[in-house]
Amino acid sequence: MKHFLSINDIDALPDWVEEAKKMKEQPFQFKHLGKNKTLCLLIFNNSLRTRLSTQKAAQHLGMEVMVMNFGQEGWALEFADGTVMDQGNSEHIKEAAQVVSQYCDIVAIRAFAQLKNKMEDEAEKVIQGFVKYASVPVVNMESSTAHPLQALADAITLSEFASKPKPKVVLSWAPHPKALPHAVANSFLQMMQKQEMDFVITHPEGYDLNPEITLGCTIENDQNKALQNADFVYVKNWSSYSEYGKVLNQDSNWMMTQAKLGKAKFMHCLPVRRNVVVEDAVLDGPQSLAIAQANNRTYSAQLVLKKILEQL
Repeated sequence: MKHFLSINDIDALPDWVEEAKKMKEQPFQFKHLGKNKTLCLLIFNNSLRTRLSTQKAAQHLGMEVMVMNFGQEGWALEFADGTVMDQGNSEHIKEAAQVVSQYCDIVAIRAFAQLKNKMEDEAEKVIQGFVKYASVPVVNMESSTAHPLQALADAITLSEFASKPKPKVVLSWAPHPKALPHAVANSFLQMMQKQEMDFVITHPEGYDLNPEITLGCTIENDQNKALQNADFVYVKNWSSYSEYGKVLNQDSNWMMTQAKLGKAKFMHCLPVRRNVVVEDAVLDGPQSLAIAQANNRTYSAQLVLKKILEQL
């Protein structure tokens, strides 16, 4: 595995999950792998769990960590070939990626979708620019279309809390005042496709995700019907894909409540808007796994870094 860019870079998800769970029991056992190695985190967008968990994961492996909040501290990057750089962008990705590669052994990047141009977002110009021009492995800490570290953490969480071999898992859209990317939902459903579980996606009309990604998935526009007999309910907002980046629906009836949740476990990647996406009673209740998911972010990142370090 040269790079870790999507959930599809995982060859055998159940094996990865079991390895992560064992690593969780002894997080420092592979500290020798990262000795004299450096991880560089390039943060283009806001971050709490992703930045801190990835730093912690690297430290568990004995790595040094450098962090740059690129959106605030770095030069504005140009990505196009042959451009005349006489406007706002001061540095080209060709030089930036090569320079960063001289300073670290692995570079991890977080760069969100702009939600203005579907083709540009799906081209993943930031992370793919580093893949093209960097000479070190690249890790995706959330890109325009994918958040594989979160999805791997979610898989670990599902494994830890599942009470039967094939639980029912529902991914439910929720209202939100802002247009949000599709990355978390995309990677979660790609992760679910790698497991033997009863999986249902529920959302209002107009909120279908990329049909290439949802191919073969069960989709139900009736939330109450979808939630019947659920064991896990993963709640997440995303903006429209067909009318790209738009908020078409803010129906508060889609908020997750204790009554709708029933006996299921509640999952969310955080941050979450209380009493908009989910009511307090759910988030603060014993069925919420949101904090457990956040904890597992360390071990999903640690496993990915370990597998890359083993090949350096």
